[in-house]
Amino acid sequence: MVESRMVRIALRAATALVLAFIYLPIVVLAIFAFNPSRLQAWPPVGFTLQWFAEAAANPEVARAVVNSLLVGAFATVLALLLGTLAALAVQRYLFFGQQTVSFVLVLPIALPGVVSGIALQTSFVTLGVDFGLLTIVVGHATFCVVVVYNNVMARLRRLPRSPEEASSDLGADAFTTFRRVTLPGMRTALLSGGLLAFALSFDEIIVTNFTAGPGTQTIPIWILASIQRPDELPVVNVVALLLILVSVIPVWLAMRISSGEATRRV
Repeated sequence: MVESRMVRIALRAATALVLAFIYLPIVVLAIFAFNPSRLQAWPPVGFTLQWFAEAAANPEVARAVVNSLLVGAFATVLALLLGTLAALAVQRYLFFGQQTVSFVLVLPIALPGVVSGIALQTSFVTLGVDFGLLTIVVGHATFCVVVVYNNVMARLRRLPRSPEEASSDLGADAFTTFRRVTLPGMRTALLSGGLLAFALSFDEIIVTNFTAGPGTQTIPIWILASIQRPDELPVVNVVALLLILVSVIPVWLAMRISSGEATRRV
């Protein structure tokens, strides 16, 4: 009993240390977002909401937010389309090099962002593509596809083939079978994969830095440029805090959807 109690205490202490190590910088950032002083000095001298008002009135922040939302939305749609098609091809059909194709599809998310960014930038320059929101969307879609692909693959492995076979036996074509049988079974996987892809795209900085055109800013790019100006630090803290909140919500929703689906299966 003593040993088990000591083990529980040690595990709780270790968990608390790990959580503090991960989230203490975010807590400090949140505190400075409400600090009335422009100086990043500890401890804060008071409490204010003026930096939130300045961030809301900043036209550059507004444009960066709109750009991030547009890029995230289009990259998510592109990832859903390509990731779903790739997962269906790999999971539902047998062909030569099937495992190699699966490995190649998952590889981009394992590559360093700098390598992916340089490769994308070089490709766009070679092809003569003008840098802008379109190139950012393409760059983000390369790793967002992996998230959707993994979610859809995991769901397709659990879906029985018998309803699809019955649909084909009853005369339905491949598209009708997909629309009425396969798609309803993987809706939650698509939703959670799309939410995770949007969260990844919204706060991506490395690939964006290589694929954005002159004057094209997303929220992470604006933070990177503004953090070098000391007068902008309070507004940067506010925008960074809001960026964290916006990124957490899709991830939380995706986890809730996945856990709810697992509970229903049980």
